[in-house]
Amino acid sequence: MMLTVGQKFPEYEMTGVVSNNIADAFQKFNNESHKGQWSVYMFWPKDFTFVCPTEITAYGDLDGRFKGANAQVYGVSTDSEFVHLAWRNNHPGLKNLPYPMLSDITRELSWELGILHDEEGVCLRATYIVDPEGIIRHVSVNDLNVGRNAEETLRLLTAFQTGELTPCNWQQGQDVIKVA
Repeated sequence: MMLTVGQKFPEYEMTGVVSNNIADAFQKFNNESHKGQWSVYMFWPKDFTFVCPTEITAYGDLDGRFKGANAQVYGVSTDSEFVHLAWRNNHPGLKNLPYPMLSDITRELSWELGILHDEEGVCLRATYIVDPEGIIRHVSVNDLNVGRNAEETLRLLTAFQTGELTPCNWQQGQDVIKVA
């Protein structure tokens, strides 16, 4: 069963790739790594594929805006940290990726979230927005062949951060709904 809105994001500890140099590329991450911040977890099926790097680079291009919204982006797949490092070093769009690529090689987190593809054994294209208390505020899941929209994830994040009612297509800076 897939975890959903209002539930606690599972505890985890994973190795993430944060640079291209093997000497300092690997760092441990867990739920406390960016305490007090919102978290955006974007899961992808496999490294060295075709749709995934378009998404990963789109989130990387918006990283400054996510950070400006007090949010840390994490990319996650079931590939090892060594595969992440090799892909990062071999794909031009990933060389300067500003957020960690986490390795869920044990599939524990993906399993707990309920986002493993039944036949392929890889993550579906899942996106989670988690508040600073570790509560899931948004989840979306795509089948393996369709990419997601990083701008929409950012829009949703900022809408949740208002704590208010936001209308359809609301954008940061626009009025929220005031109930009389």
